[in-house]
Amino acid sequence: MDAREADPARHGRRRLGLLPHPHPGASVTDPAHPSSSPADAAAPAPAGEVASPAPAGDVADRAAAGFRQRYGAPAAGRWAAPGRVNLIGEHTDYNDGFVLPFALPLRTVVAAAPDDGDRWTVWSELTGDQVGFGADEVAAPGRVPGWAAYVAGVVWALREAGHRVPGARLAVASDVPLGSGLSSSAALEAAVLAALVDLGGLDLPAEGRPRLAQRAENAYVGAPTGIMDQSAAIRCRAGHALFLDCRTEAVEHIPFDLAAAGLAVLVIDSRAPHRHADGEYASRRAACEKAAGLLGVPALRDVAAADLDDALARLDDDETRRRVRHVVTEDQRVLDAVALLRAGRVRDIGPLLTASHASMRDDFEITVPEVDTAVEAALAAGAYGARMTGGGFGGCVLALVDADRADAVADAVTTRYAERGFRAPGFHLATPAPGAHRL
Repeated sequence: MDAREADPARHGRRRLGLLPHPHPGASVTDPAHPSSSPADAAAPAPAGEVASPAPAGDVADRAAAGFRQRYGAPAAGRWAAPGRVNLIGEHTDYNDGFVLPFALPLRTVVAAAPDDGDRWTVWSELTGDQVGFGADEVAAPGRVPGWAAYVAGVVWALREAGHRVPGARLAVASDVPLGSGLSSSAALEAAVLAALVDLGGLDLPAEGRPRLAQRAENAYVGAPTGIMDQSAAIRCRAGHALFLDCRTEAVEHIPFDLAAAGLAVLVIDSRAPHRHADGEYASRRAACEKAAGLLGVPALRDVAAADLDDALARLDDDETRRRVRHVVTEDQRVLDAVALLRAGRVRDIGPLLTASHASMRDDFEITVPEVDTAVEAALAAGAYGARMTGGGFGGCVLALVDADRADAVADAVTTRYAERGFRAPGFHLATPAPGAHRL
């Protein structure tokens, strides 16, 4: 038996489909044959199977092949940007607080080439649609609808910032599941942005790109997201979590070596649809902004954990108090998690993850039965901690587990789902990957 076969975690990865080894009965979605339905395209591995994202080269090859097929010539280049999970720090970004995401191996790839004039054409592998728009259509939000609005929004934001954006032809392929809270929209924005910056030779350093991509999503698409998703898609490093101060946009790359600790982050797709651009997300943001005004601070980040009780006593509405308590305690949990990771105590962040979930469930009220069930089952099966990740109302759960226990935890969650009558969940193992870059 060689060293690879002696690695118990490797056996778990093989059983769960993370190594190229056939597993009878497995039915992982084939990325080479995407569905035209976003729900189907997002479908991960079936019950008890943890899916592996296709290697970046595979999705990159699909983007390049799609470009050549649609436009009759090779692309000038390919640019990739990842999905993300947020290890901890939910709904803190738009409160000027702290977050700790890391990028996933799942990624969106844009194959692109320059085009004459102020004209942009984009084709999507997922839908099979090709959409074109010119300077007039991109001049104001709302003129380019649907998924292409994310592409048009990047062009618009660049032009609004004074950049001379080159016309371009683009082809998009992705392995980032839609509707699962893994920020497929930011991955698309970041990949398109990287492509246009390179094609046009634009002077836009990496630290300035997340804010521009966020503006595309907020002002053009109309989704009131914070800065975290775009920052993760653009600024993350492999093997690290991104500690981001959302006020100053200062970042620190925190080592997050799961393998060295014998651990894994199991991402559980709850199969409950994730809709963070709807009224629920917006209402939470509005409540936080109102509370900050009532407390006389620029943002809830300015309420220190030590001063929380005094701040809550100044608020008359119980719902507002609960929203404030979540944000203030969540910021502190991020700081505590960063301190533990700096000290190499990866397992010890588990209770912080679980406390974060309880706060989202009870104080911020953004969880749903599927995600609560996944957290409860993962913890009962031995996870060190578990929490919903993403904007809420569906999406994914992450669980910190021993690497050789990932199968058992996945099985436990699947069994509990069946008992509750829920649609079977899906699973991925998450490893910290790099941010947007040219391939």
